[in-house]
Amino acid sequence: MLPQTQIKADISALLARKDLTGLRKYLEPWLPTDLAPILVELPVEDLASIFRCAGRSLGAATFGYLPLVSQKKLLRLLSQEQAAALLNELPSDDRTAFIDSLPLDVAMQMLSLLSPEERKVAQALLAYPESSVGRMMTLDFIAVRPEWSVAEALDYIRENGYDRETLNVIYVIDEQGRLIDDVRVRRFLLAAPDRKVSDLMDGNVPHLAATDDRAHALDLFRKYDRIALPVADDGGKLIGIVTVDDILDVADAEATEDIQKLGGSEALDEPYITIALGRMVKKRASWLIVLFLGEMLTATAMTFFQGEIEKAVVLALFVPLVISSGGNAGSQAATLVIRAMALGEFTLGQWWRVMRRELAVGLALGLILGAVGFLRIAAWSMFSDVYGPHWLLVAETVGVSLVGIVLWGSLTGSMLPLILKRLGFDPATSSAPFVATLVDVTGLVIYFGVAYAFLSGVLL
Repeated sequence: MLPQTQIKADISALLARKDLTGLRKYLEPWLPTDLAPILVELPVEDLASIFRCAGRSLGAATFGYLPLVSQKKLLRLLSQEQAAALLNELPSDDRTAFIDSLPLDVAMQMLSLLSPEERKVAQALLAYPESSVGRMMTLDFIAVRPEWSVAEALDYIRENGYDRETLNVIYVIDEQGRLIDDVRVRRFLLAAPDRKVSDLMDGNVPHLAATDDRAHALDLFRKYDRIALPVADDGGKLIGIVTVDDILDVADAEATEDIQKLGGSEALDEPYITIALGRMVKKRASWLIVLFLGEMLTATAMTFFQGEIEKAVVLALFVPLVISSGGNAGSQAATLVIRAMALGEFTLGQWWRVMRRELAVGLALGLILGAVGFLRIAAWSMFSDVYGPHWLLVAETVGVSLVGIVLWGSLTGSMLPLILKRLGFDPATSSAPFVATLVDVTGLVIYFGVAYAFLSGVLL
């Protein structure tokens, strides 16, 4: 494969010479997935020229791999006839995703460019609820009848399968179009020509409903390890399929949303580099304000223990140490639990297993950090008197506090996502900064409570 810079230079040279025939021949061997990242770096005017001269199938296939921003710019530069040809050639699922991203008035203009048949398909798919399986399914599938022979089925596939989304799986339907089974195409290829299609069926046909949530579809793909899943209506009639490439996009989108929420921000819903600064500030400011108000409770707690701090100023030296350790432990636990929930590694009914595990892990981590804190104070006290004559009690206070705070942080971080899930909220809302803020406040109470128990009558 040529270097990307060389390919861009070749394309630019052909465009400069206005050698559209040579450009078309140059582009023909390329796969759309390899071509799109190269084309997107060209000026949008050059991109429009390429789509004008490229074959319909190549242009439509490549369009789906372009970023949304480039897609919108490209459509504006094409003539109405060229835009109509491109939209009509697009796979139904890619076209639905593109039109769904447009403002209503622009979306209506795009729909008006479609042929009556394609407009009917687009309107039917757009009528399904947002984030439903119906919005992402395609109608390009092959279905055969159970009474056909394998030879008849293969002839039908050869005749009708050229422009289908996938031929890895062939669907079996009855006279009313109801889904009976799905059969991998290799079984057709390996079977005797005179065998019946019904002989290849195993009756195992997981399927989706058009109104199912995309997260459910993702779970089903993971469970059954399928390349495509059929979509059936309430009567069992096969109405479309969902392919794994679209599900991978769903997985990416959900993972991105969860990561952004875990970082203490609203989901951006747009690429980071293209989202408007105003929207970026709005989505990040709301959580920062909530976290800021939460951290103000830390100052309130410090005020409550002001007398203890005045009597034993040395305690204030370790406040950042102990509360940050609890927040870090809680953030770790929250991140691990949220991801495990997303992967279906446990259910809400198994919350006690999570709690039992975090009790053990939190205690172990607390003992480790407590020992490190104790040894740190002891080591410093061998060479200085910065911690005073009662350094041993101070070291014990810090060590025991760390055990309690880290244990509490681990429990809080692990249980909060489960509580939110039970209440019907997104577990990812329990972001790492939110858990850290919550543990900061309660950690101060634990720290000064332990200090009072160890230093009462000595420093307090």
